Amino acid sequence: MTDQPDPADQPAQRMVLVTGPSGAGRSTAIHVLEDLGYEPIDNLPLSLVPRLVDGPALARPIALGIDVRNRDFSAAALIEAIDRMTREPAVEVEVLYLDCAPEELMRRYNETRRRHPLGPTDPGEGIAREIDLLAPIRARADVLIDTTDLSVHDLKAEVQRWFDTLGPDRIGVSVQSFSYKRGVPRGLDIMFDCRFLRNPHWEPALRPLDGRDAAVVDYVTADPRFDDFFAKVLDLVLMVLPAHLEEGKAHLTIGLGCTGGQHRSVALTEKLAAALAQAGWQVSKRHRELERRASAGAGNR
Repeated sequence: MTDQPDPADQPAQRMVLVTGPSGAGRSTAIHVLEDLGYEPIDNLPLSLVPRLVDGPALARPIALGIDVRNRDFSAAALIEAIDRMTREPAVEVEVLYLDCAPEELMRRYNETRRRHPLGPTDPGEGIAREIDLLAPIRARADVLIDTTDLSVHDLKAEVQRWFDTLGPDRIGVSVQSFSYKRGVPRGLDIMFDCRFLRNPHWEPALRPLDGRDAAVVDYVTADPRFDDFFAKVLDLVLMVLPAHLEEGKAHLTIGLGCTGGQHRSVALTEKLAAALAQAGWQVSKRHRELERRASAGAGNR
């Protein structure tokens, strides 16, 4: 007689339900989760959701997008589905709720000129109705991300921070440059201030360039204090990374800030990311202020 596998020994199916008011960034979050290795399923009728957990777990976790456009959608039906899956030992379900202030949602709808699903002729009325409809689901969220003041890049970083699938034996490192004038980015684990280094902004030939340009890098690294500072930063990061990994942390975000977020912090971010990658760590990098300028330029074309 062949022994049948014990269902309790089978891996659980991980599922993230992504919801929130229209315009808050649900589609962006779904795309980020897909890039992280999730199987994306958008606008599946709620009556079909239980079928996703029938049988053995899929090889990949599921990212299920749900909003008011779903067939047979209701807050009560969604909460019932969440409760039912929560009771299933073969399922690990989390609710990601993307929130946004009504004023910002209205601004986004005015910019895109899209119709709101609950207010085709009056987006303000549709936004108010949808926020009220989703209030019970918002209260049940496991992860709530307020996208009101987030750029697309900020939202991507937040979703990655919460739902990266690297596993217990790996840790992802994100190195970011930023401007102190625009405030410290959300979610930083470690932050270094680069404003004491000499500033290329005061050199007319370097001012229009950024820290990825060789001339700017040469200028910043020629500061007599640079080598000691960078060596100590790298040593500290390399020392704490294994400790964070042992604690089960899946992602570590390091911020490097300067006055404008264009020269010194960018050069340091590039150099630190390269050194960590060379040391064998999985590294991503981003430059917040450069991304904002690029987005603004694209919007003006």
